[in-house]
Amino acid sequence: MYQALYRKWRPKTFSEVVGQAHITSTLQRQVAEGRVGHAYLFTGTRGTGKTTCARILAKAVNCQHPVDGAPCGECDACRGIDSGTLLDVTELDAASNNGVDQVRALREEAVYTPSVLKKRVYIIDEVHMLSIAAFNALLKILEEPPEHLLFILATTELHKVPATILSRCQRFSFKRLLPRDIQRQLLHIAQAEQIDLSPDGAELLSRMANGAMRDALSLLDQCRAIEGAIDSAAVLEVLGLAGAAQTVQLMRCVLEQRSGDALALFDQLYRGGKDVAALLSELSDLARDMTVLKAAPDGGSALLTGLYDRKTLSELAGDRPMTRFLYLTDTLQQCCAALPDSIRPRTDAELCLLKLCDETLSGDLTALCERVSALEKGGVPQAAAPARKASRPAPETRPAPARDIPIETRYDEAPPPPEEYGERIFDIPDDTPPPVQPRPRSAAPADRAPAAVAPAGVAGGDTSVWARLIEQYKGRLSVRNRVFLNMASGVVADGCLTVLCQNDFVRDSLNNEPILSVLREVTAKELGTPIRVQLAVGTAPKAAARPAAQPQKAEAKTMPASPAAQTAAPAATPPWEETKKEDALDELTAKGQQLEHFKIK
Repeated sequence: MYQALYRKWRPKTFSEVVGQAHITSTLQRQVAEGRVGHAYLFTGTRGTGKTTCARILAKAVNCQHPVDGAPCGECDACRGIDSGTLLDVTELDAASNNGVDQVRALREEAVYTPSVLKKRVYIIDEVHMLSIAAFNALLKILEEPPEHLLFILATTELHKVPATILSRCQRFSFKRLLPRDIQRQLLHIAQAEQIDLSPDGAELLSRMANGAMRDALSLLDQCRAIEGAIDSAAVLEVLGLAGAAQTVQLMRCVLEQRSGDALALFDQLYRGGKDVAALLSELSDLARDMTVLKAAPDGGSALLTGLYDRKTLSELAGDRPMTRFLYLTDTLQQCCAALPDSIRPRTDAELCLLKLCDETLSGDLTALCERVSALEKGGVPQAAAPARKASRPAPETRPAPARDIPIETRYDEAPPPPEEYGERIFDIPDDTPPPVQPRPRSAAPADRAPAAVAPAGVAGGDTSVWARLIEQYKGRLSVRNRVFLNMASGVVADGCLTVLCQNDFVRDSLNNEPILSVLREVTAKELGTPIRVQLAVGTAPKAAARPAAQPQKAEAKTMPASPAAQTAAPAATPPWEETKKEDALDELTAKGQQLEHFKIK
């Protein structure tokens, strides 16, 4: 039966362990001098040799003919431990034996002397998976074990092991293997197995293993099925990777903000069978190398992954700021972390590429900083332009009054932000007519509140067109927006439509681009000439406001006035009452009902 390479080439002695000389030499010396402890804790990432060294140590302490503290590998004890036939050496997986009952059974069994070997050895792998009760059950025997007992614990997550356990063990930390050590071992194994492995292919495999010899051997086992030599191109093809050249090309599109080219290249790689997660991982490694090179241009070469030469990295980095590379690395890391749970990995990867090309699309502080930088440079990025951007009125020959506020004018004290377009501010259905404003009672001039004064620029303007415009806006604006327009009046003067609002709230509610665009289009169509639109707070002059009601009444159909309208004084009617829609009045008269007050959310 075929045996995997990582199992076939598992080290049998301390000298065969690669990259862990600081541990193997210490253990071998302890065995040679007879100073073997009762409990050891091996920590480190996967595939670095923890369980292998535990087995070698179990053979060394029980070997009948040790050589300088190393097992001979020929005696009955060494062969029995390698084959797993001796019951005195027990390997436990704490992931499946993590209960307190299993640990209690182990403790009761451990007190018996070994049947064949010198010491009874317990190798507990992934010891951090034990429960709290199981750890407590192990404490006593771990602190004061019998002379014949040896515990070897192994874990990849040291922080999950209680301090009471750590204090009772000799701890050895296994480090990640260097790529050159893995490459050397891969070439040696490939030669022995008659595998045609090229040096560049071995180098690529060693870097992809991420410091784990077992992962490197598994990758080599996967690639040995192809025909011909296993070079870097073959490794990329088998594992579904993009390769350094294509990754650099994709990163260049990102840095130059060519979104279309980046998506086209990604589609080409995707259709070619490249794995989405692997592609983003390669981009993340490249962004990480550029970040390191930018942060430490002198001494950062030793920290690079080695997949890309320094010249290419320097060319890509250029004179771009450090924040740019931090943003790229962070965005790629977040996307790579979320990709395994995605139901549409390709779509998520494409969205990630778009965010990488344009920082203003991220929607976080990075986008805000980018927009601020663009404003400081004298312009606003196209993607950062607000959706409700209003048109800037053309400059007038006369100075604008203080209350005549153009759309783009900044406030010294910022008003409350207007609602987003399409968001409902009133809990009313679309077919609800506008409210009936109560007509104020006549009062003495001294008791009346001072009315807002219309800007000087609208004096003498034409107010008659506003009544026709109100009818034209039906079907183009929502009920909410038409309500606000009924609370305003309009004056046309010098090619500009000035919408005089009742108060600041009405003005701010109408101050968004979709509404202003409809006002400009409808007004220009009605007047037959291009028109500008501006918003202001005030009322139209009475001399210009009164004729405006006449054409509207002439066009409207005759109907009886409501009792409230008959008793109210005509002189006290506000301007927005004069421009009320006739369809709303028809419905109110037919039903004879009063509208409820609108409730603001």
